[in-house]
Amino acid sequence: MTQDTRATATIRDLLAREKPLVLPGAHDALSARLIQQAGFRGFFIGGFQTAGARYGLPDIGLCQLGEFSAAFRDMVNACDIPVLVDADNGYGDVKNCVHLLHTYERMGISAMFIEDQVAPKRCGHMAGKRVVPASEMEAKLRAMSANRLDPRTFIVARTDARAIHGMDEALRRAERYVRAGADGVFIESMLDEEEMARAVREIDTVHVANMLEGGLSPIVPPQVLGQMGYGIALYGITLLLRIVKTMQAALADLRSGEMRLVGTGANFDDYLKVVGIDQWRAIEDTYGEAHPDRAMSGH
Repeated sequence: MTQDTRATATIRDLLAREKPLVLPGAHDALSARLIQQAGFRGFFIGGFQTAGARYGLPDIGLCQLGEFSAAFRDMVNACDIPVLVDADNGYGDVKNCVHLLHTYERMGISAMFIEDQVAPKRCGHMAGKRVVPASEMEAKLRAMSANRLDPRTFIVARTDARAIHGMDEALRRAERYVRAGADGVFIESMLDEEEMARAVREIDTVHVANMLEGGLSPIVPPQVLGQMGYGIALYGITLLLRIVKTMQAALADLRSGEMRLVGTGANFDDYLKVVGIDQWRAIEDTYGEAHPDRAMSGH
């Protein structure tokens, strides 16, 4: 999918229709297809799940734009609903951030968030984070907002200052980032629902809630987040954690030789439908060598 053939709707469009916009996280092309088939209107791709699922690595800055863009392209091409992606800290200065912006826009990505962590960055719910001066992040946001290829591209500013300098500093940064051109803000690692509600009350913009299971923030249902005023609800690693547990159980069952889980997975034919077998068989039946008369007649 290119910029010209991206999904008709964008994340910006969906935000005008749904509150909150619930975006489950995909970790590969198959999970992206499943999210669309489940009826969600958009999805999220994060660095945490992509580094783990594609490269077998923790999210501590080992993957950069090259690794992530290759993985993101597979997921974007697997479905035709809009996506919000994790752009980490832009992997450099203002020119690197604009290069990242254009790379993702040309892939058909309609929204991204960039954070104010020092490189090498790490998952926002891990210890040892550091943040850059707010002025450095503001410069990146000004450069990105002024150099969009598509004016619909939605840029979110994430701050990791809450865990390092406290909630007041996180809010000060969020306000500055909105003035610098961010379309929304994402305050990472808030500790309770009161902090989450306070952020929405004090900063007038679109807010992103990161519902990361096992992280520092409470897991809040979408309906409650909507009542708080959140515009986007990310459930980024829900699928990843479930699939890891399922695979571990299946492998333990196979290793034991007991084979108790045989037949408890997806049905073989149902899986083929998930990956689009009917579409490909129709093409094969219509145009394949088994039907040369159709090919010659144009039918």
